[in-house]
Amino acid sequence: MAVELVLRSTRVITPGGTRAASVAVAAGKITAVLAHDAEVPAGALLEDFGDDVLLPGLVDTHVHVNDPGRTEWEGFWTATRAAAAGGITTILDMPLNSLPPTTTVDHLRVKQDVARAKAHVDVGFWGGALPDNVKDLRPLHDAGVYGFKCFLSPSGVEEFPQLDQERLATSLAEITGFGGLLIVHAEDPHHLESAPQNPGPKYADFLASRPRDAENTAIQNLIDQARRLNARVHVLHLSSSDALPLIAAAKAEGVRITVESCPHFLTLTAEEVPDGATEFKCCPPIREAANQDLLWDALADGTIDCVVSDHSPSTADLKTGDFATAWGGISSLQLGLPAIWTEARRRGRTLEDVVRWMSAAPAALAGLDAKGAIEAGRDADFAVLAPDETFTVDPAELHHRNQVTAYAGKTLYGVVKSTWLRGTRIADHGTPTEPTGRLLERQN
Repeated sequence: MAVELVLRSTRVITPGGTRAASVAVAAGKITAVLAHDAEVPAGALLEDFGDDVLLPGLVDTHVHVNDPGRTEWEGFWTATRAAAAGGITTILDMPLNSLPPTTTVDHLRVKQDVARAKAHVDVGFWGGALPDNVKDLRPLHDAGVYGFKCFLSPSGVEEFPQLDQERLATSLAEITGFGGLLIVHAEDPHHLESAPQNPGPKYADFLASRPRDAENTAIQNLIDQARRLNARVHVLHLSSSDALPLIAAAKAEGVRITVESCPHFLTLTAEEVPDGATEFKCCPPIREAANQDLLWDALADGTIDCVVSDHSPSTADLKTGDFATAWGGISSLQLGLPAIWTEARRRGRTLEDVVRWMSAAPAALAGLDAKGAIEAGRDADFAVLAPDETFTVDPAELHHRNQVTAYAGKTLYGVVKSTWLRGTRIADHGTPTEPTGRLLERQN
């Protein structure tokens, strides 16, 4: 294939490290990573980014798009525009908060039909595991979902009930039988029910209502089930550092478990949340600074595998001043890369680390073999980042449908200059182009 495009930078992040390079692209694929001064083939377009960093497009495997059914909360058009503006080139949509939820093949087709013409980035889908849909899991797997999400405690929406331990075992056995992946919201309902419930505006009261023990117990039970069945499981949005020794021991033993955390747990702390500021509410909750330090240590040693957004927006009216009744979710899709980079650089971590956590590892989790790295044979998906430039978050400049964010007013490092999907520029200085994203289905 004739090279059509060459992207050049003095800092290209590849699996072998960061180096000056020229990246050749043909038919939407990376064909070679060449010397910085490599001759540009006749007829090829050269894009030279100077000292701005060329990194692989980010992969966000935890996004609540809420479309169809609750599109006033978000939607594929706005969510994927926000993703493109933030350097994300692939998202996986969660099966709940849309109506219908992605719990049957027919429901998956409804969602795909809605997403097809609206996707500015590539979009794949998780299925849902409910108490009554075990019969639907294999058909969903065969239809191309990347795995199955379940809750072990109430999800917050009545159409997506949680699994008790018996139904968890049944669903996990079924999914393991066809080589699938179960991703789990791991909070134990009994610990939540016994925790103090004091509604009102005080963040300390909300934090007490979602104790670490709820996460720790649910994760231990999940490890036990995974060990018994030799199942593949993934812990969603880990916030409790107390669970890290359990996870590390399970991994060392050979239990097939992976773990994610999120920008809000890694950059925001309970100590800074003002009373009544329910834009900070999520479940599990943002915890204390000492807890956050241990999460960063776990990222560094590999106990936590990846960082994804858990973008879970709502309309502003659902973010009431009462933490007990406000919708629980953080809007951060467009801001994840600069938020994590700002904290990572403060802690002495590198952009190579950030790429591993936010691109390579999420791609590996979902089996997205064409994504997650700048190397020959992968999709030509890139973000161009000015890592030393700063900006102050103005909610009005976000592409999310509802400009409610816990990051309002924060000054962050890392300006995304452009985003590229299969060799086409899909966002330029924060402004997305027309949608060219594709719908993805699991291939292996």
